[in-house]
Amino acid sequence: MRKALVIGLDCAAPELLFDRFAGKLPNFRRMMRKGVYGRLKSCDPPITIPAWTVMASSKSPGVLGLYGFRHRKDNSYNNIWIASSRRIRVKRIWDYVEEAGGKSCLVGVPPSYPPFPVEGWLVGGFITPDSNREYTHPEELRGEIRDLVGDYPVDVEFRIEDKRSLLKDVFDMTEKHFEVLEHLIKTKNWSFFMFVEIGLDRVHHAFWKYFDETHHLHEPGSELERVVEDYYRLLDKKVGGLLGLVEDETIVLVASDHGGKPMRGAFCINSWLEQQGLLKLNKPVEKVCRLSDAEVDWKNTVAWGWGGYYARVFLNLKGREEHGLIEPGEFERVRDEIAERLRSVKGPKGEAWDTQVLKPEEIYPGCRGDPPDLMVYFDDLSWRSAGTLGHGNLYLPENDTGPDDAVHDMMGLYIYYDPLRDHGGRKEDLDILDVAPTLMKAMGLSVPADMEGRVLNGV
Repeated sequence: MRKALVIGLDCAAPELLFDRFAGKLPNFRRMMRKGVYGRLKSCDPPITIPAWTVMASSKSPGVLGLYGFRHRKDNSYNNIWIASSRRIRVKRIWDYVEEAGGKSCLVGVPPSYPPFPVEGWLVGGFITPDSNREYTHPEELRGEIRDLVGDYPVDVEFRIEDKRSLLKDVFDMTEKHFEVLEHLIKTKNWSFFMFVEIGLDRVHHAFWKYFDETHHLHEPGSELERVVEDYYRLLDKKVGGLLGLVEDETIVLVASDHGGKPMRGAFCINSWLEQQGLLKLNKPVEKVCRLSDAEVDWKNTVAWGWGGYYARVFLNLKGREEHGLIEPGEFERVRDEIAERLRSVKGPKGEAWDTQVLKPEEIYPGCRGDPPDLMVYFDDLSWRSAGTLGHGNLYLPENDTGPDDAVHDMMGLYIYYDPLRDHGGRKEDLDILDVAPTLMKAMGLSVPADMEGRVLNGV
């Protein structure tokens, strides 16, 4: 079995790493020149959970039963469950490595809380509440990390107004993360090493408007305009340090779970459903509030929605929901009608939007768990979905849950680098489902027949 190192950069954007900042990223460029690289199409939906598990398992979100960070519970109107490591029921790359007699080191790979047993070592990622509780496997690894860096920051609060404090926190966090990574690479006997650095995602969301002249909230001349570039340069330097520590024959894969791009605003999905006569309230809301805090007339409501990077729309089906309204025989007709209305939504100036409306059972080979009835990407994901009510406008210039400059793009990136082979800098786009079979083939492991992806050409 050949060793493999997966460098996970959450939200890394090909337009930035391959183009805009490429001239200042020598270590990434070196791998690109000898390797294969290109855009990596994310999953539906293109968000951190489920995307990293899709990458590690080559199973689509429907098969995983993961449609985001939170999910509806038992067809309830308001009860939810939160994605965690306990919800994963499929094998991932490290499970096959274990079967082949190898050990793995996993750092920050979502979802990894609560920590789960792995043949090797595990450090929890961003959904870990804090490092004062158990977040490693084995448990004694936590003390080893504490002795090395003190308090280990799993994440930073990034939707805040105090950008200078955030800037310090995210750079400090990344320094500590890579200090731990270097320690583990040098001291553990691993065959497979995978980590995810969440800091890039946080930097994109908090600082995108300062460097991007096309952003509708761009601030020319801001002292923060180089933060995003500086962070990419920091990552390049740190990755270069890691490459100097691994053995010469180690396969390296740089990958992002999704891309990033400027957020144009947020569209109030529930206010729109109310205007369409599909969501009924017992009385109008008097201030901005969540749907769960509004007095919804469920007996007369046809549909309601959730906010986030994409909108999840649920239909009030008789026999499924407590106060179901739609007759089962009318479900598809009503769903198609709502989908068509959503596709026809225009922007705040009447401009046409490129909005996708998906039915989960049509895009996944299986549909487990608690899927929404419709998945909506407003204007190719450029507009977030705002689930709150009471704004007095369908279009918000900013996110409704805190400051946020960026949204997720369907296209992430990858760089496949095999130091024993020269691929000549070939460009080829891949699907996120292709990562696991590609790595397993490269490591000399058998690729399971039930993996949904394919092996990269030439591996």
